[in-house]
Amino acid sequence: MIKKKSVEKSNPECRRSLTDRSELQKFVLHLLQGAMIGIGAVLPGISGGVLSVVFGIYEPIMAFLSNPREALSQYGRLLLPVLLGAAGGFLLSARAIGFFLTRYEVLSVCLFVGLIVGMLPSMFREAGEKGRSRWDLYALAGAFFTVLILLSLVRRISVSIPQGLFGNLFCGFCVALSIIVPGMSFSALLMPLGLYTPFMEDVGAVYLPAVVPAVLSAGVTMVLLAKQITRLLERHYSVVFHGIIGIVLAATLVIVPFSAFGNPETAAVSLLCLAAGTGTALLFSVLGEM
Repeated sequence: MIKKKSVEKSNPECRRSLTDRSELQKFVLHLLQGAMIGIGAVLPGISGGVLSVVFGIYEPIMAFLSNPREALSQYGRLLLPVLLGAAGGFLLSARAIGFFLTRYEVLSVCLFVGLIVGMLPSMFREAGEKGRSRWDLYALAGAFFTVLILLSLVRRISVSIPQGLFGNLFCGFCVALSIIVPGMSFSALLMPLGLYTPFMEDVGAVYLPAVVPAVLSAGVTMVLLAKQITRLLERHYSVVFHGIIGIVLAATLVIVPFSAFGNPETAAVSLLCLAAGTGTALLFSVLGEM
C-alpha cells in the first residue's frame, strides 16, 4: 500500500490523473451548488443569495459583478460551473412552478409559505452572525409593519403592475435584488403584485419578449448596485439583514390563503402542503451547511 502511494506521487501521469479527477469533482460540485442557487432563487423563501453565502460563493459573485476582469482571472474556474448550474436550475424550476401555480394555485401558495417559514431559522441565524442588538430588532419590526401596511393598501385599492415591458423590467430588477441581497426573495415582492405566476410561465417557456427585458434589467441592476450593496452589508450587516427578514415576513403574511383553512378538507391538504414546504426548506438549510 505504501509502495503504491509512493509510485503515484513519483509518477507524473498518476499525479495529472488525480489532479484532473479532483478538478472534475470540483466542477460537478460547483455545478450542483449553482443549480441549487438557481432553484433557490425561484422558490419562494429559499433565497439564492442566502444559499450563495452558505456555499461560500457570494463573495466571488459580488467581486465578479464589481470588477469582472479581475474576478474572472481569480475565480473563473469557480464561477463558470456556478453560473451554468444557476441558469439551468432557474429555468427548470420556473417551468415547474408555472405549471403548478396555474393548476393548483392555493396549494402551491401554501407550499411556498411553508418554504418561507422553514427558511426563517437559517435567515435569523445568518442575520445574527455578527451580533444582534435592539436596533436590529427595531429594523425588523419597522420593515415588517411598513411593508405590511403598504402591501395591504396595494391589495385594498387593487394596484397591480401590468405584465408588459415595464412589468418584465420590474421582475428583472427584483430577481437581481434576490441575488445580490442575501435573504431577499423576489417571489415575496412579485406575488402580492400578481406578477410572479405569469413571469414564471414566461421564463419556463423561454418567451423571449419577457425574458430578454428581464435579463437586461437584472444585469444592469446587479452591475449598478453590487458595490453599494457590498459596502452597505459591510457597514450595517445586521441591521440590513434583520430589515430583510421583516420585509419577507410581511410579504408572506399578505399572500397566505386564509380562505383555504375554512373547509376541513381543504384545510387538511393545505396544512400538509405547509408542512412539506417547511420540511423542504429545512432540508435545503441542512444541505447548504454540509
